[in-house]
Amino acid sequence: MMQMKLIRKRHNEYVLLFTASICLAVWLGATFMLEAVFAFGAISLISLVLLVRQSRLLNDATLIWDNRILAVPSALISIPDRQMKKDTEETVVSTFGVLIGSRIYRWGLDGVHGVRLSAVQIDKERMYLTFGDKDQTMRVELLHGMLHKQTVVESAQKLWHETGVQAEISDW
Repeated sequence: MMQMKLIRKRHNEYVLLFTASICLAVWLGATFMLEAVFAFGAISLISLVLLVRQSRLLNDATLIWDNRILAVPSALISIPDRQMKKDTEETVVSTFGVLIGSRIYRWGLDGVHGVRLSAVQIDKERMYLTFGDKDQTMRVELLHGMLHKQTVVESAQKLWHETGVQAEISDW
């Protein structure tokens, strides 16, 4: 929930910056200060680009948050040929991607050539998600906290139904 607040707060800040820069550009244009109009026009353009990017991030985060399957307090991310990175922020797994802190890893939204979820393994303590495209693959390890096999099976079925990836359940 904290990451959604942070993303939404940043979005609102960009809206405020864009609105203020447009208002100042119009006001300065009315007072015939053309140099200042160009400066605030440039600021308006930059803030519009930032606002569009943040709006997309907010939409993706909302999609993942609203369709979550699992929320855990931390994740371990590994990329081949790189070090492992532990993230202690809340992690949300959805049928559309993973939200780790304010970072979004989404899949299935860019067609067959985009990032896809390729494997899911679940054991008694952890869930392993492998996803990527033809250029890069990532693996996220989550301490899931599911105590009952029925909960694990339901999560696996939901992932299979929504993504087409059959979860491998072991050690139950």
